[in-house]
Amino acid sequence: MSYTRKDFIHTLSFSLAGALLQQRAPLWAKDKSIIGSESAFCKKLVPIGRALELPDYYVWCNSPIIAPDGKTHVFFSRWKKSLGMSGWINGSEIAHAVAEALDQPFEVLQTVLAPRGAGYWDATTCHNPLIKKIDDKYYLFYMGNANGKTNTKRIGLAIADSIFGPWKRSDAPILLPGAEGAWDDHCTTNPAWVKGEDGNSWLYYKSWNTKDYETAKGAIRGNRKYGLAFADQPEGPYKKYEHNPVIDFSSKGANRQFEDAFVWREGGTYKMIARDMGVFNHDVGLIMESQDGVHWSEPQIAYQALSYYVHEPPAPAHLKRYGRLERPMLLLDDNSKPTWLFGASQGGKYETSSAFIFKCEY
Repeated sequence: MSYTRKDFIHTLSFSLAGALLQQRAPLWAKDKSIIGSESAFCKKLVPIGRALELPDYYVWCNSPIIAPDGKTHVFFSRWKKSLGMSGWINGSEIAHAVAEALDQPFEVLQTVLAPRGAGYWDATTCHNPLIKKIDDKYYLFYMGNANGKTNTKRIGLAIADSIFGPWKRSDAPILLPGAEGAWDDHCTTNPAWVKGEDGNSWLYYKSWNTKDYETAKGAIRGNRKYGLAFADQPEGPYKKYEHNPVIDFSSKGANRQFEDAFVWREGGTYKMIARDMGVFNHDVGLIMESQDGVHWSEPQIAYQALSYYVHEPPAPAHLKRYGRLERPMLLLDDNSKPTWLFGASQGGKYETSSAFIFKCEY
């Protein structure tokens, strides 16, 4: 299935109209309480539009990379439209798409990783892809689960010599939850890999505490924090940092937290972009910096709510997180500077979800 040139031109025209609206009246959809907290990164984003709108699927978690063929490849999560938005937890697979360039339509090539069935750690879902080329191999970090629930979410890895595979999966997860009662005893998910200043593999991960999750009341149960683990090689074995979590917003009150981190090193500085879950509000992104990868700055706004950039139709009743940009992923240039931002957002012409792309001009 491919995303046609006609579809792309329609999307691009729609998005450019949204960009013009931003220039004419930039405050019509902005939360005025966060003005002054926008990062330089946020101020230079140029919305391009939706991509990978597939009629039969929800699309999420879009991880881009430029391959030796010079084309833009994206590894993304998708699940059948019939499963609804919540189908990611019990039916997601990871697929591979390619485009000649970022201003060209994407063509879906194949499913790369699908749930393996009973007896495997990734029996019921494959989600959260993060594609990296490390030395001469391709590493696809991802999350799988074994029972269609959050408490078996685990980070694993698939490796290939070529961007086109074949992919060899890890027989077991590469990072396990903490002991019972620990802050991270529920799961490991949202993998964010970076080569550390020491040349080793650094793996950031999201987790939360099971008791807090099971006993909490309200729309969002538990408090999501980020930990860090180290290994001599990308496939592990990984050893957790003894002073985890490295980022914890729970002390800010009101169950503030975050998720969907992407980490990179630029000019000797560690940087992180993520989705906000109450630090400012639930519709924006966060960006933070660190000199050592452990102690992080206070967050700034990485991107606004999607409604700030484009007008879209009213939210369908079955989409409860309409207007958010989640799972931010960056395409970096040879100097590790962001050039494109990929996110995932509910909506689009099939009233499901798709990628949404920005050009980074900061």
